[in-house]
Amino acid sequence: MDASPSDIRHVPVLVVGGGINGIGTFRDLCLQGVDCLLVDRGDLCGGASAASSRLMHGGLKYLETGEFRLVRQSAEERNLLLRNAPHAVAPLETALPVRSWFGGIVPSARRFLGLKARLNDRGRLITALGLTLYDIFGRRFRAMPVHRFVGRREAQRLLPGLDPGILAVGLYYEARLDHAERLGLEIALDALADNPGSGIRTYCTARGQAGGVIEIEDRLTGRRERVTTDLVVNAGGAWIDDVNAALGLNSRYMGGTKGSHVVVEHPGLLAALNGRMVYFGSADGRVNLLYPFKNRVLIGSTDIPVAHPDEAEVSEDEIGYMIGVVAEVFPNMAIGREDVVYSFCGVRPLPRADVDNPGEISRDHSFGEDKLPGTDVPVLSLIGGKWTTYRGFSEEAADRVLGHLGRARRASTADLAIGGGRDFPVDARGRAKLAAELDRLARASVGERLLLRYGTRARPVAEAIGASDGATLRALPDYHDAEIRWIARHELVRTADDILRRRTEIALTGRASEAAHAEVEAIIESARATLH
Repeated sequence: MDASPSDIRHVPVLVVGGGINGIGTFRDLCLQGVDCLLVDRGDLCGGASAASSRLMHGGLKYLETGEFRLVRQSAEERNLLLRNAPHAVAPLETALPVRSWFGGIVPSARRFLGLKARLNDRGRLITALGLTLYDIFGRRFRAMPVHRFVGRREAQRLLPGLDPGILAVGLYYEARLDHAERLGLEIALDALADNPGSGIRTYCTARGQAGGVIEIEDRLTGRRERVTTDLVVNAGGAWIDDVNAALGLNSRYMGGTKGSHVVVEHPGLLAALNGRMVYFGSADGRVNLLYPFKNRVLIGSTDIPVAHPDEAEVSEDEIGYMIGVVAEVFPNMAIGREDVVYSFCGVRPLPRADVDNPGEISRDHSFGEDKLPGTDVPVLSLIGGKWTTYRGFSEEAADRVLGHLGRARRASTADLAIGGGRDFPVDARGRAKLAAELDRLARASVGERLLLRYGTRARPVAEAIGASDGATLRALPDYHDAEIRWIARHELVRTADDILRRRTEIALTGRASEAAHAEVEAIIESARATLH
């Protein structure tokens, strides 16, 4: 799909934005045989898609605002992901602490009716009702047990150190997605495998020119190409209005809020959680969470309006808030600033809304539609959405695109396995057998580790290790040189950060040191040299 800067070529659909909504729409359209070009100003899943709470959840709190459609879709899509991406998405038992029997009934009723109300106590009665509805909405494709309640004594046994003022705990299941960025990449690679006529350009910007021409400029090389298109999908997330401005349009669709998280090294808290997430309302009315993450604990999150997504960064005040709020459920767990090993934030792609409380802004999705200046070419903006519902949102977007193109849907992504989830073993015996096969291919005891990282896509990685001298990175001895080299060659890598922060979990585990960066950069350069 290459062209010289003086050429103008035509692509049926141009997708601007390589976050999960853009990738999902790209994947769906590729499945329909539509040639697409996806461009992003950075790496795939390099923005808000890399900064979520890393949960596939049904959105229990959206029941309070009466967003039943969103809860139903979220629960169903969560269940589909457990089936389609079992290598990446796993059940997560969740504890919902309760401090009273009848608290929250009046404010919950007011919020349900669309009236303002502060909700800082969700009692057992209102919690039981919410969890029952949650079970009902999640009954389709059900993959996990329904909820149950335990009393104070059992709660203390299950979660040692829990605040004794908590009289009961509701236990139910959500799902976790520890490595969201990698799943996004695998969806994109599946799309290219389905339709080799499509292409992906990372680290590229799109700018409108006269006559409906769009110039795509590579930010790393300066290379430019010009295209025309039948339709533009603006999947820029919190940057949607910026993307539209670059295309020559003036829109005011977005009003995102910043969500920050921290990862802490705290063995006591990790042991108390015992594999569970605690999802709790704090005294200030916010909803917070903490759960085991890479042998550490992830805590989140904040919800703060930002003027522009480029300005978002984790503040010391946010870090202090997040490590401090844990004391509301585990009062004897002293967590200090020195326990924080990693922090990250992203801007939720929320619609512009005039509200006092950012938490009241709907997390549902919608569409905006404009036309490229001076043309009849539609520009479809994907507003809102979240990781859990990306597939359903993408399907809706693809159906709109197909309608504009006058084409019929020929397949659905609902039943398609994703990347390394394809033919993934369903039981421990099958996983052990596959891990042993990977050990043989790699000629090293790495099968279990590779299976956790790549699912069934681990086979070619193991083969690459087996064909090498077996060298590992000095700064990262649990990664083989051949493993990083394989990623650099086959996974759309352009920078060292692509590998450190998105293709692997190196940064997420607090190990993206200068030495690691230098080694990975050297491998990338070597891989490029051998490709040329």
